[in-house]
Amino acid sequence: MVNAGAIVISSLIKTHSNKAERFDYVMQFLKSMAGTEYVGFSNATFQSERETGDRNYAIGYYLKEKKCFPDRADMIGALDFYFQLCSIEVTCESGSVMAATLANGGICPTTGDRVLSAESVRNTLSLMHSCGMYDFSGQFAFHVGLPAKSGISGAVLLVVPNVMGMLCWSPPLDRLGNSVRGIHFCQELVSYFNFHNYDNLRHFTKKHDPRRRTDDDPNKSVVNLMFAAYSGDVCALRRFALSAVDMEQRDYDSRTALHVAAAGGHTDAVTFLTQICKVNPYIKDRWGNTPLDDAMQFGHDVVISVLQKYQHEYKDSSSSTEEKNPAMDTMKNSV
Repeated sequence: MVNAGAIVISSLIKTHSNKAERFDYVMQFLKSMAGTEYVGFSNATFQSERETGDRNYAIGYYLKEKKCFPDRADMIGALDFYFQLCSIEVTCESGSVMAATLANGGICPTTGDRVLSAESVRNTLSLMHSCGMYDFSGQFAFHVGLPAKSGISGAVLLVVPNVMGMLCWSPPLDRLGNSVRGIHFCQELVSYFNFHNYDNLRHFTKKHDPRRRTDDDPNKSVVNLMFAAYSGDVCALRRFALSAVDMEQRDYDSRTALHVAAAGGHTDAVTFLTQICKVNPYIKDRWGNTPLDDAMQFGHDVVISVLQKYQHEYKDSSSSTEEKNPAMDTMKNSV
């Protein structure tokens, strides 16, 4: 996972398409991996790479001499494409969703879309585990034991298979081109949690296992969910949804998180609960009000339009499900 391989890969992507189509293809792929989070492009970085990438040009000519490129491939074009891909921007949030997509077997956890096949994920994680941290990869595999990929921007993308993904960023690099604080964080993480590939989950009692469910007070879960909806904290709502929390659970007034977010006018939270979590918009609280009623009472026009549109979609999806399952009509009649 170094420059020479990346340059050759750049020459193999969409070989029969023009430059714009090739770049759009990769951008759409990365955006689908990142779900709804930010993926951008830095033209300043692209121009700098293009003007100062003497070593990459040398690698390109050497690869051309050894006939590593496909027939009739444009080596300079491949390098330009490579420089473009080196200039794609992400945030810690979007990078962590990309890592979580790899941890989730190729399915983006925030959208539910399959982005990669299970076999591609396995191959990618194998490469990341063996050579994702440059010349530090062997020591990283020994001490951390997780697939990761570092970059000279100071980012370290870490995958805990079947659990989570994360991206940490700290620009100061060591002599091998890895983030100093990023590596330290990964080592501290594995020293506290039993995430190392060879930690024994049954007998390694010195470390914490966040995968083991505890008997938390269910009332605490409701309070945390409602507070996140009251604050409009989409990140917290996403954490709850990914932790298999029931997003339709109710408080003592039979109000759901959608009720609270709609009453507060938090459009982003309402959109997340409806479009991603697919909660029931017709649940009524103890006063007989739906989330739409709350939004109307407090005059949140944008939320009202979102909920009205979603109610039609929810009703259509429910009716189509009943058509596909005629046994449901029989059950209703019997009840």
